[in-house]
Amino acid sequence: MAESKLTKLGSSLPVPIVQELPREPLTKPSISFKAALHQVPVIDMQKLISGDTMDLGLDKFHQACKEWGFFQLINHGANKSLVEKMKTQLEGLFNLPMEEKKKLYMAGTRKYGGIRAGNVVSEDQKLDWAELFFLNMHPIHMRKPHLFSALPPCFGEAVEDYSAELRNLATRIFEQMATSLRLDFNEIKENYEQGWQSMRMKYYPPCPQPELVIGLNPHSDAGGLTILLQVNEMEGLQITKDGESIPVKTLPDAFVVNIGDSLEHRATVNSAKERLSIAAFYSPGLDGTIGPAPRLVTRENPARFKTMTSADYYKGYFACELRGKSYLEVIKIQQNEELKNK
Repeated sequence: MAESKLTKLGSSLPVPIVQELPREPLTKPSISFKAALHQVPVIDMQKLISGDTMDLGLDKFHQACKEWGFFQLINHGANKSLVEKMKTQLEGLFNLPMEEKKKLYMAGTRKYGGIRAGNVVSEDQKLDWAELFFLNMHPIHMRKPHLFSALPPCFGEAVEDYSAELRNLATRIFEQMATSLRLDFNEIKENYEQGWQSMRMKYYPPCPQPELVIGLNPHSDAGGLTILLQVNEMEGLQITKDGESIPVKTLPDAFVVNIGDSLEHRATVNSAKERLSIAAFYSPGLDGTIGPAPRLVTRENPARFKTMTSADYYKGYFACELRGKSYLEVIKIQQNEELKNK
């Protein structure tokens, strides 16, 4: 039942593997942004749970979530050996011989998952300069058995351990969000305890003309929480805030956390070396609800976005190309709707 729901959420047109594209001159125009004047906030997890620094740490966390929706998380407590093992195994996966990668590519074309070149929903959509490997991890019944059986055994073990470790970290982040908003954590836990965890692993090959392509088109993530791991030393994540393009200079052992459908971001590529990253997504289950927390909605602070089932939200999101915050605008309550509800 859950698998049939997931299949209906969205699909991708077949597209070529980026590394097999013809070696022809690129003609896509470059994208220009203003120079960055700010840096993404850095949140120290230990300062959120230590009595001496809890209040100041929580205030900084609240402001980062409210004003940015993006922050780097340090001293997060995730098992370092599991994280390093995941990095090593992912590099090995994307460095498999092309014939081996094609087996995973073909496994992913039948249903949502596997190696492919991104989620493409129209012939006019521009192709990302990247390979994408997508896995549904939790709940177990949402996985694709044929895809997991095709994984190298060591990779399968690493991704199991890593996903479990990050589920625990996501829970701790949600707890801090509830505290910051003065909500009962159970109100958030109910929606996410049996929620949807998926992982998007991306490989951005070197490009001879990096200024003419994009690794990942500007977009904002669906769902409740994204935890991003930079796998190697090559940077490329950029967020857009107040008209500025802000490169994220990842700190050692840090995760980049993205709250909900917040700031637009993109990924760039370079001509020197490949870049790899792992994004873990945490969303309500498909039978859950997405919308403003009822306790936060008052006459003075009315709801600004619609409430809908998770399944309906994702159907709309996946049907769109990754074009900034376009889908968030779709579910915004317009002024005339607000007047009707008063």
